[in-house]
Amino acid sequence: MNRDEIRTILPHREPMLLLDDVTREGDASVGHYTVRGDEFFLQGHFPGQPIVPGVIQLEILAQSACVLLRDRIAEGKLTLYTGLNNVRFRNPVRPGDTIETRVEITRAKDPFYFAKGTACVDGKVCVSAEFSFAVTEAPAPAEAPAPAAAEQKAAALTEA
Repeated sequence: MNRDEIRTILPHREPMLLLDDVTREGDASVGHYTVRGDEFFLQGHFPGQPIVPGVIQLEILAQSACVLLRDRIAEGKLTLYTGLNNVRFRNPVRPGDTIETRVEITRAKDPFYFAKGTACVDGKVCVSAEFSFAVTEAPAPAEAPAPAAAEQKAAALTEA
């Protein structure tokens, strides 16, 4: 699946859609994301030595499970992390690296799903984790505040 096909399953959009492609191989999903170097999460992490934050690596890992739940994640559904266990970071991920994920669902009790996975660069494990998430009903979209109201609120907070 390419990014356009992934968008039909996941509600994530740029800049939080963190997969270039994902496929199903038997009971596992295999996903890829190439770190370009201009991503928002590299700004300031760390100046002159950018490293992909661990939480972003975990998000990439979780998003790659989407192909395994293709039939469960329909429009109007939202997937939310419910837990992380046995997380281990072993090698940094840097701009230019292509992350390859491998995820398996280990147990399911609808709406909860339990998975384990790894993310590697050039065959070296960068992160491994067990995680869980729930497939829930998406809340109705909130109306964005009018720009003038948001600016007034921000000004009031800075004056306090």
